[in-house]
Amino acid sequence: MSADYNYPLDTEHWSTEEIIDVVNLYNLVEKANESGVKREDLMLAYTRFKQIVPSKSEEKTLGAEFEQQSGYSLYKTIKAARNASDGDIVKL
Repeated sequence: MSADYNYPLDTEHWSTEEIIDVVNLYNLVEKANESGVKREDLMLAYTRFKQIVPSKSEEKTLGAEFEQQSGYSLYKTIKAARNASDGDIVKL
């Protein structure tokens, strides 16, 4: 996990708790791409993310910005988690 980039966050509209929850999802996406993460942890974080960002277009925008910054695809990572079974480790 690299600290050489900034996470795409909506600091104007999100509370501190919401920012922490979105950063947690980004961290789990990084971990899934680097070493692997439990499917349940990733899906729980994504469910919380969708409560904060219900708009599909905003999710796509944030996902594209995250991928541009980190090189990791939010979409592909969540797709892999959706296709995995409970108890699986998601690793891309």
